Amino acid sequence: MSGYDYDMVVIGSGPAGQRAAVQAAQIGKRVAVVERLPHIGGLNVTTGTASKALREAALHLSGFRERTLYGESYTVKQNITMNDLMVSTNHVMHQQAEVLRSQLARNWVDMFHAEASFADRHTINLNEDDDEAPERMITTDKVIIAVGTYSTQPPTIHTDGRLIFLSDDVMDLPELPRVLTVVGGGAIGLEYASTFAALGVRVTLVDRSPRLLPFADDEIVDTLVYHLRQHDVTFRLSEDVFDIEYLPGERGNHVRVLLKSGKQIMSDAVMYCVGRTGATGELNLDAAGLETDDRGRISVDENYQTSVEGVYAVGGVIGFPDLVSTSQMQGRLAACHAFDVPANSVPGLFPYAVKTTPEIAMVGKTESQLTDEGIPYEVGKAQYREIAKSVIEGDESGILKLLFHIDTRKLLGVHIAGEGAAELVQIGQAVIAHGGRVDYFVEAVTSFPTLAEAYVAAALDGLQRIEV
Repeated sequence: MSGYDYDMVVIGSGPAGQRAAVQAAQIGKRVAVVERLPHIGGLNVTTGTASKALREAALHLSGFRERTLYGESYTVKQNITMNDLMVSTNHVMHQQAEVLRSQLARNWVDMFHAEASFADRHTINLNEDDDEAPERMITTDKVIIAVGTYSTQPPTIHTDGRLIFLSDDVMDLPELPRVLTVVGGGAIGLEYASTFAALGVRVTLVDRSPRLLPFADDEIVDTLVYHLRQHDVTFRLSEDVFDIEYLPGERGNHVRVLLKSGKQIMSDAVMYCVGRTGATGELNLDAAGLETDDRGRISVDENYQTSVEGVYAVGGVIGFPDLVSTSQMQGRLAACHAFDVPANSVPGLFPYAVKTTPEIAMVGKTESQLTDEGIPYEVGKAQYREIAKSVIEGDESGILKLLFHIDTRKLLGVHIAGEGAAELVQIGQAVIAHGGRVDYFVEAVTSFPTLAEAYVAAALDGLQRIEV
């Protein structure tokens, strides 16, 4: 046994931290997790999980998914309020926190609710939110920093949490705005824009880039934008916000967004989604010999080890892709490397899903990437309206797109827009990871009726193009 209190201390109990702690505990290490929030799961439970639960509540209560069958006026509940949405959202948040707490307890991981900061490389201060509690210190051999991120504050705009608010503030809104401006067209901005639009909120999305989601397939992004426009989302691209003015009115205060181009947007509220900042400000990283960039992010090597031996960083605090799925994998790999346990992964082949309406998902290469790399490829497409399951569920607006090598027929990329995209993309990921060919989808038996039949239709479409 070493002379330290713990073999590993994990700072943060989100997806990355929780997975790292469980991995280390399962190989017999003494592990502690330090979480500054009163609940397990960190910001992922209060923002990530909550935003997805909010979306599901919005789609259900608004009757959004059933409108193709029952008409555009169909709704489960009239005059939906934030309280209505938070009933199921709070339930999901509480349930997820309890699951995570149980997993840590079952693996004999010690849990501290305190603000962690470094005293030195091997010593962590625990500052509990209790004036009467004495300050504690714990020592450790290895450290994994998994503190996550928070919404970046706009540099020149004051946010009040109600009329001008950050994406992290959504769950605390007292009421739904009738008209909303979303500043920032990244994944989070698009997710919230589509959720509010499904509730009948008139949404305008402003982004300084001429194109949304540059990492995604062009056709999939175009499909998403088309459907959002059908639900009254207005896009103001290649635009910058110059200022925001508070305007009093008979129905309460509202705001006017001034763009540098001279355009003006009147709104009940403005939501800023202009990126994420690593939650490292209170860690006293200097004491451990660590530095961050201007967004509070920590640099790591291919094993997620920082510039200080034995100190690792995982999850959103190291930057892109900042997904729950990739964060969990990073946590596992970091813990394995810390204790010389062999572990493998395919970090470059991860599925990326954006829970918009319709949701989109992708894995592997895009057409632009294949073109730039000079790889000969063909495309196979399936429209959701061709699939019985989609017709039954009343959602015929999706598309599934396969990219494969013309000569070898190896599957190179899968891109989907439509209901169930985040679930469907896992099939494509498995085939790509094992070097599978597009022929697999034609030769395999697919259950009926399922959305997975779209793979068969897309494969047949693509093979017809090269066998003419």
